[in-house]
Amino acid sequence: MAASQPVFRSEQLEEALAKQDVAAVAFALRHDVVVVPRLVTGKKDDEQVRVFGRENTEKRILLLFSSADAYALMVPNEKTRLVMLYDSYKLRTFIEAHLDVLEQVFFDIAGPHTMAANPEDLLKALR
Repeated sequence: MAASQPVFRSEQLEEALAKQDVAAVAFALRHDVVVVPRLVTGKKDDEQVRVFGRENTEKRILLLFSSADAYALMVPNEKTRLVMLYDSYKLRTFIEAHLDVLEQVFFDIAGPHTMAANPEDLLKALR
């Protein structure tokens, strides 16, 4: 019997974003998963988070998604779109390690229910 593929989706996060409910988003992040873009490196087991930056700055933006489909809306022309699931521990660990360069966090940036968070505030919500 073949192993089932993981579902790259958080219904809790989708619902929270649709309601634009900050507390529900925090709850979903603490108790469910979030879809995180994975850097395409060509190495099968390389699970580096893909972050985005603005020109002429060293600051980075972390984009998180309620589903792989929501990520695909942001990068529709990319042939290779890799994602991974993070639970609250992995997300908190990543943010703590990169807090000095993270400028902003966006959820489902391509819509229809985009939200943004300050990395420090998000870290507090995850603790």
